[in-house]
Amino acid sequence: MGRGVSLLLCYTLHAVFASSVAAYQPLITDDTGIQSRDGNQVELAYFRTTDKEAGGSTVTRILPLVLTRGLTETLDLYAGASYVQVRPPATDAAGNGAGNPVAGMKWRFYDDKSAKLSLAVKPEIRFPVSNRAESDGLGSGRVNAGVSLLLTKATGFGTVHANLAVSTNDFALQDNRDVQRNALWRLSVAPVWELSDTWEIALDVGLVTNPHKAERARMGYVELGAIYIVSKDLDFSLAVIRDVRHAGHNVTSGTAGLTWRFR
Repeated sequence: MGRGVSLLLCYTLHAVFASSVAAYQPLITDDTGIQSRDGNQVELAYFRTTDKEAGGSTVTRILPLVLTRGLTETLDLYAGASYVQVRPPATDAAGNGAGNPVAGMKWRFYDDKSAKLSLAVKPEIRFPVSNRAESDGLGSGRVNAGVSLLLTKATGFGTVHANLAVSTNDFALQDNRDVQRNALWRLSVAPVWELSDTWEIALDVGLVTNPHKAERARMGYVELGAIYIVSKDLDFSLAVIRDVRHAGHNVTSGTAGLTWRFR
């Protein structure tokens, strides 16, 4: 497997996971929840992905950290950083270092308590890494931006979350621009079942853009996750994610996360 394929896999993962870790861990789909005025949240996660191809396997590890601060009852600001490690087949050089930093906000602009339905919008900026880091598959050397429309609906079994997200996908190196699509989108839905006061399980399914121009434009994912609620301020989570309709790739990811809220 060539270096370019390794970068495509890693950046696809980073573009998805970097923003999703500011979501309802361990889900890729975000919710409309806000920390409220003077509320704080710390999210730490670990992602390990294996991409098996005929030429060998690439293992990518991402360790993101996201800090969120509530400004009002309907507005959050957040910032995140990540450490990325790419281990391609032995014939390719490995890369490791900082991934694209992110910053954004979440504004819940609609909240119908009688219908138990809320809507929010989440714009985000991803800041560049160096050209050397881009060549190592750690992220993009250009500024990129995106926006998500979020929906949360309470149900008899728990909650349902749905997202429509779009983002730019620009690179500093011409070789990467030649093979990458310049825009990515995601349409996803995630029902969450409340089994007890301490356990929730979730199914997250979505359609996403395959960034590689030479491959089929649409692919998807399926995620099965569990959340252990220690207290109202502390959660632990686990999930397994599987690519769907990703031609020529056999991609499986595992993630574990911690969410801590405080004032």
